[in-house]
Amino acid sequence: MGDRIDNSSLRLAGWIRFLIIITGIILAASSLSVLKLRLDLTEDKRYTLSDPSKKILSGLKNDIFVQVYLDGEMPVPLKRLRRSVSEMLDEFRIASGRKIDYEFINPSEAESVKDREKQYEYLLGKGLLPVNIQASDNEGGATRKIVFPGMLINSNGIEVAVNFLKNNQSVPYEQNILNSVEGLEYELIQTISTLVSDTVYKIAFIEGHGELSEIETADITLNLAKYFTVDRGIINGKTGVLDNYSAIVIAGPEKEFSEADKLVIDQYIVNGGKVLWLYEEVAVNADSLATGSTVAIYRPLNLEDMLFRYGARINPEIVQDITCQPIRMMVMQGGARQQVITVPWIYNPVLAASNAHPVTRNINGVKAEFANYIDTVGLDSSIRKTVLLRTSKSSRTVAPPLIIALKDAENLPDEQSFTRKDLPVAVLLEGTFSSAFANRPVNKITEDQVFEFRKQGRETKMIVVADADIIRNEVKHNGIQQMPMTLGQDKYTGQIYGNRDFLVNCLNWMVDDKGLMELRSREMKMRTLNSAKVKTEKLKWQLINSVGPLLLVLLAGLAFNYFRKRRYTGY
Repeated sequence: MGDRIDNSSLRLAGWIRFLIIITGIILAASSLSVLKLRLDLTEDKRYTLSDPSKKILSGLKNDIFVQVYLDGEMPVPLKRLRRSVSEMLDEFRIASGRKIDYEFINPSEAESVKDREKQYEYLLGKGLLPVNIQASDNEGGATRKIVFPGMLINSNGIEVAVNFLKNNQSVPYEQNILNSVEGLEYELIQTISTLVSDTVYKIAFIEGHGELSEIETADITLNLAKYFTVDRGIINGKTGVLDNYSAIVIAGPEKEFSEADKLVIDQYIVNGGKVLWLYEEVAVNADSLATGSTVAIYRPLNLEDMLFRYGARINPEIVQDITCQPIRMMVMQGGARQQVITVPWIYNPVLAASNAHPVTRNINGVKAEFANYIDTVGLDSSIRKTVLLRTSKSSRTVAPPLIIALKDAENLPDEQSFTRKDLPVAVLLEGTFSSAFANRPVNKITEDQVFEFRKQGRETKMIVVADADIIRNEVKHNGIQQMPMTLGQDKYTGQIYGNRDFLVNCLNWMVDDKGLMELRSREMKMRTLNSAKVKTEKLKWQLINSVGPLLLVLLAGLAFNYFRKRRYTGY
């Protein structure tokens, strides 16, 4: 009788302890969810948001909804990218106080082929770029399908597309996935910051000197409009006309600048304005190549003295490079038979982007055409100079006047004659610039009698690019209609170079006042499996992963029964 009472009391006490433990676990979990306690134990802190991101997210006033079009059956690397996107959005949602919500959508999930194609057209129209992948089907076969590794970010009725998959063909697939994960925080927070900002910065394309037309810069203008208000206009020697702009773009001028216009630009820089220069000192009419040849001639623009004073010089020589964009041309074969072949065109170098700077980190090579190269000059310690784009290890230069014949591409270049390397084509200048008009009678240049000339400048930035074609998009003609093509896209192969990313990053870097561009310097380590060990020790690890958990559960059960028996029976 007493034994039964003792056993009942022990069982009751055991149940009470069990309920207390479960209640404690539930309370602890609830407390942690309220406190939002999150620990990032990774070496590279891949789950820790930066301070600028936290500041922007904590200040959100309106809800933001994100639609991610990366779902369904896909290769393992893309699944890892999907998981990283989900984890990053979770961090954003918590940091924003639940003001960010998201959903994953499979763009290929439709009731009919017609509906699927309609969905594809919708996403293309929004600015999402598709990628063809090979995926396994339910029957063990393989099929090709289209995925859109991007997202649409919605806020107050405004929708912005973000493509987050890096597709640099010069690096392995796994590295592209890692680069995409590295850039996720920046791509997201930069777009959100622009959407919720009370201040929209203004930039201007300068006109009046034969610059590239509006249709020739339509693609980059459309992409810059996601972040800035973009205007176009003529300086016309009017002092102060640029004061309301955070940055200006000088893209492909063909006529000389007047001293009055130069003075306006100079004083804009001295007062802290930012400039993106894109021009060359050698004129080449590329359209004349359709007739078989063209001529390259020296064409000064009266800007040389200004840039020299700021710390850069564009050399009037054309760069040739073994690493170049191919072109297609008709050649004679068999006497009278013509055939279209793909040949390297050394006048269209593919420039290497520096991976050490946020502007050019993890972007594709940049396509150039008849580019010049830059020398950095001067010993002013207040000017910091960084090369952003450069030629390959096998390059050379040719000086005008020069006849450029299309038939030259039929002969493979002699690589031994390409003895120059790493020629700078784009350079970033940062610091305090002195006026190029110091010690000059500026009152004779401008008609503004109340103009206050400034000799020493404020801290600012400028980027000099020795090729205007980097910003020029191809234009497709259909009768009288003109359609701008994607900037940096090869019209023959469809490959997209890094021109657009480079230019957008240039403007964001110069105008950025929140430190967001520094997020592009984030570096994560790629942890891949040892393929040799995977092959030789495959069976061992399969057994460990499949049988090991079962053995652990079995041993735990046996141990539990053993100790329970000893406690209640005494042996």
